[in-house]
Amino acid sequence: MEPILTIEGLGKSFKQTRILKNITFEVRKGEIMAILGPNGAGKSTTIRNIMGIMYPDEGTVQFHNHPTGEIPRHKIGYLPEERGLYKNVKVMDMILYLAELKDYPLKKAKKRALEYLAKLGLEGKENVSVEELSKGMGQKVQFIGSIIHEPELLILDEPFSGLDPVSQEVFKKEIQELANAGTAILLSSHQMNMVEEICDRLFMINRGQKVIYGPLENVKNQYANFKCTIRGKNDIGLLERLSNVQRVEQNGDVSVVYLAQDVVVPQWLRQLPEELNIQELSIDRISLHEIFIDVATGRHSGQEGGEVHAK
Repeated sequence: MEPILTIEGLGKSFKQTRILKNITFEVRKGEIMAILGPNGAGKSTTIRNIMGIMYPDEGTVQFHNHPTGEIPRHKIGYLPEERGLYKNVKVMDMILYLAELKDYPLKKAKKRALEYLAKLGLEGKENVSVEELSKGMGQKVQFIGSIIHEPELLILDEPFSGLDPVSQEVFKKEIQELANAGTAILLSSHQMNMVEEICDRLFMINRGQKVIYGPLENVKNQYANFKCTIRGKNDIGLLERLSNVQRVEQNGDVSVVYLAQDVVVPQWLRQLPEELNIQELSIDRISLHEIFIDVATGRHSGQEGGEVHAK
């Protein structure tokens, strides 16, 4: 897939504080690329540099098929974390205004707006003022406004925040359909379950620098060690003494045993002592949420010098 956006060596400081350090990644046509990190990691600063809201001290932001340094705003869609719609404006007028800002044909925009209002459960709301909408409905309207002009690159900052589970599924489906149609999507979210379901690649940032970058499948294979969940009353010391155990977490009668990398599960199960109280037992790989926490807190054994890689 061809790159739509390439970030190379991005650096940014505020006074004496280094916010971004050598940030390098690309977003490709037709993919969903996640940018992840804890609060204060530098995600929003990176996005603002891409959007031209602020400018980097070092590095480049290149939009392919456009002259270097030019930000083709009419080709970019942006859903910010902080929502911003004029409350006393009718829904259709709001969407058409956003389309006009991108120099998009208004007749075509109105047709697309009606289609998306119907798809997102807002049919018949085009003449309702924004202030009459619920928070979730308002978010749907702003989402439509971010895609109404058929952008080549779509940047979504916490798109699932504040949505009920049904609306989250609708958003997820729409985002996937946009990617399938060729839109390059850069998505920032703290909802790791949604990221894990829809993203192709991810860039994880912590303290202003890269810690993981690569295809989601590779990241899972490299960092998602197995964990064994045992239901039954057991002494934590007995579990900690088992071979190839990194750590054990207990909550009542439920023990979660985190296994070392490259452990052979059938062999590990065969060495479990008979005195273990096992009412239920399950083994699976740790989730992206757990990988995120491990890397962000520096607990992951593969982290060295603040940077780990998934090729």
